[in-house]
Amino acid sequence: MDKFRMIFQFLQSNQESFMNGICGIMALASAQMYSAFDFNCPCLPRYNLVYGLGILLVPPFILFLLGFVLNNNISMLAEEWRRPQGQRGKDRAVLRYMFCSMAQRAMIAPVVWVSVTLLDGKCITCAFCTSVPVETLGNASHPSLSQGEMRQVLARIPCKEIYDGQELIANEVAIRYLRCISQALGWCFVLLMTTLAFLVRSLRPCFTQAAFLKSRYWSHYIDIERKLFDETCAEHARSFAKVCIQQFFEGMSTDLVAARCHPPRKAPADAGEAAEKLLGITDQGTMNMALKSWHRCKPPLHLHPPALPSGNGWAGEGQPPAHPPLPRRETAAYYSRV
Repeated sequence: MDKFRMIFQFLQSNQESFMNGICGIMALASAQMYSAFDFNCPCLPRYNLVYGLGILLVPPFILFLLGFVLNNNISMLAEEWRRPQGQRGKDRAVLRYMFCSMAQRAMIAPVVWVSVTLLDGKCITCAFCTSVPVETLGNASHPSLSQGEMRQVLARIPCKEIYDGQELIANEVAIRYLRCISQALGWCFVLLMTTLAFLVRSLRPCFTQAAFLKSRYWSHYIDIERKLFDETCAEHARSFAKVCIQQFFEGMSTDLVAARCHPPRKAPADAGEAAEKLLGITDQGTMNMALKSWHRCKPPLHLHPPALPSGNGWAGEGQPPAHPPLPRRETAAYYSRV
């Protein structure tokens, strides 16, 4: 049990590394899921496009939402966004920074899925097999085939077992053509995502360094404040339960003494320490009021620090200069023995 507790504490203290590891595992899992997925194209003109694009786009959307669900900060972001204004204002830049940080991690697995799907080529082959240029790759002058019949024949290109249009266009030629287009789109998608990631990670702090540092600082503050608040509430609940149980058994002991069934016992030595940790909140109504007050009106971020010396110019900027100290007067008294 202690080992699991140590592992949990380590993951809490290294939450960013833990979330990066979760995103990497999800990316590998998405690639493994696609390799284990049994792709069966319906080979029907009305359903090929829906099935192919559905396999290409629906699983990435699910993985994107799953990336938000597995992120512990999503509830913190929603709480900060929906809380009342109170004495502490809301900084939309901090909320945008938190959302963008979570979205960047959540997009890793969907990007891997789309890249692997495009490079494999099965989805594009199934979705756009009816759009193969027969005039260029096959025999467009095939007799006794209407437009609808031709689409029905081309829709069977992904299914080699039932394809019967070799006179119209060779099955291998059409599959190679569509797979080549799919792989070209896949590599372009990988290049685009890599370029966007480079621009976001490296160039954004260069243009808005001050805003970037401010947003990152206050996002860390919100995260740490929530953790400390949860720890304080857990400690208060533990002390509250301890004092409540002790008072219950003390009452039972008093009843037993009154009934002359049991000798009285001394109160435990740590009862006073547990009572001090309650901070004066000793009933359910007061605790509920304190929690509601924390949600509705959080304390302002102004701690009234002591004045700092402004010798180097960074502290006390914008404040009126301090008056120089008045010269101190000293009086000397001499006494004679005569």
